Amino acid sequence: MEAKLISKNPTAYHNYTIEDTLEAGIVLSGTEIKSIRAGKVNLKDSYAYIKNSEVFISGMHISPYEHGNIFNKDPLRDRKLLLNRREINRLIGLTKQKGYSLIPISLYFKGKLVKLELGIGKGKKLYDKRQDLAKKDAQRQIERTLKNR
Repeated sequence: MEAKLISKNPTAYHNYTIEDTLEAGIVLSGTEIKSIRAGKVNLKDSYAYIKNSEVFISGMHISPYEHGNIFNKDPLRDRKLLLNRREINRLIGLTKQKGYSLIPISLYFKGKLVKLELGIGKGKKLYDKRQDLAKKDAQRQIERTLKNR
């Protein structure tokens, strides 16, 4: 089954070292699905957290559907993620370790269903970010010189 990308989190790999990823379903209302199909979703400032042995995503902005009138929900409301109990228990164990966070990486369609790629990662320090930028810049320079030959 082919996955169709809806939105990516541009700061996920910049601010975090992603060590593992999971695929999670997400609980949405009808008007939110219509907005997502129109591509009106933003993952930039979003994060996931665990509360009462359930996983939620916070800060994901889904614009209100134009023709939704009273059925529209709050664009920034917390939404429940659908994971197996074994996966949730694993996430609870990992996030209790120092420095681990749950970061939404991308949102995509898998068939008719909306899925969220959730990353487990540690926050990068400023010098780590600088090193990554330097590596990318060096790689670009190498590619340019090889291309010009």
